[in-house]
Amino acid sequence: MLRVEYGVVMKRLFLLLLIGLLGAGCESQSGFQGRLRVGMMPKLTGIPYFNACELGARTAAKELGIELIYDGPETADSNKQIEIINSWIVRGFDAIAVAPNNPQAIAPILERARSRGIRVVTWDTDSIQAAREIFCNQVSNSQLAGKLVDIVAQGINSQGTVALISGTETAANQNAWMREMRTYAGRHYPDLVFINPVEYPGEDEVRAYQSAAGFLRRSPRPDAIVGMTSVSTPAVARAVLDAGLAGEVIVTGVVLPKTLRPFIEKGVVQEAVLWNPEDRGYLTVYAAVGMAESDISETPSMNAGRLGSLKIKEGEVLLGEPLVFTRENITQYDF
Repeated sequence: MLRVEYGVVMKRLFLLLLIGLLGAGCESQSGFQGRLRVGMMPKLTGIPYFNACELGARTAAKELGIELIYDGPETADSNKQIEIINSWIVRGFDAIAVAPNNPQAIAPILERARSRGIRVVTWDTDSIQAAREIFCNQVSNSQLAGKLVDIVAQGINSQGTVALISGTETAANQNAWMREMRTYAGRHYPDLVFINPVEYPGEDEVRAYQSAAGFLRRSPRPDAIVGMTSVSTPAVARAVLDAGLAGEVIVTGVVLPKTLRPFIEKGVVQEAVLWNPEDRGYLTVYAAVGMAESDISETPSMNAGRLGSLKIKEGEVLLGEPLVFTRENITQYDF
């Protein structure tokens, strides 16, 4: 009888030892015991831009050996974002990275996450600064705004009317770009006039098309239309093409090269801008892991994997300068 009990005890000890060894072998490449869980949330799922961001995020997660949960609402719904974040808090995630649809509305739940010891990063668009620790910005607001205005000015000889079609009214990044565009134009192109009000069709291509078609039916119609999102810009280009106004109404904006390509080939768009969305998602995961590992918010720079060392200034890390897409380089980009 004693021999049987002794054998059972030894087997249990062996199993415990084996489990311990396996757990030690699960240490991630980032230096953590076990796997970190990072929740990353876009403004909405299912559109090409955020799909590309997810690809980069998953590449970074694989390099770092973490568990990445990439989830968000199907529409640009801040209430749904809050529900998902609350579930992440309950599940005790190590870090979350959120692209807020409404910076003010989402701030309390982000602050709650921080109070529970979860590191909070914002990306693509910011919340209020007190609610997060680092903002991963894709490009400086002034750089992007200046480039868009320069493209418009070149197309209409520095004078004329400009219509803006954005996404949601609460999108902090797009609102900041439009403010900077007006400021930049006032300094450099005083004869550019921005039409009010701005159209806000949400992240909805059909509604963005309708907004653009409405501008084109006006008398006088605008000389240029700028799409402020990767959804609105191709919708604007299609509306101009369908109206037979290619070359007569200048079209530019923020756009993915894959969706832009047919409109460049047909002469509807000459130049448009973005950044690399795969790098966008990749950087965000590195920032979230950096916060969970060693609180990089107060350091002058961060390790961003294949992107190298990036500067951190006043709680913000910048991906880089905007990419300008033209007929000459559009085929070089596969996103």
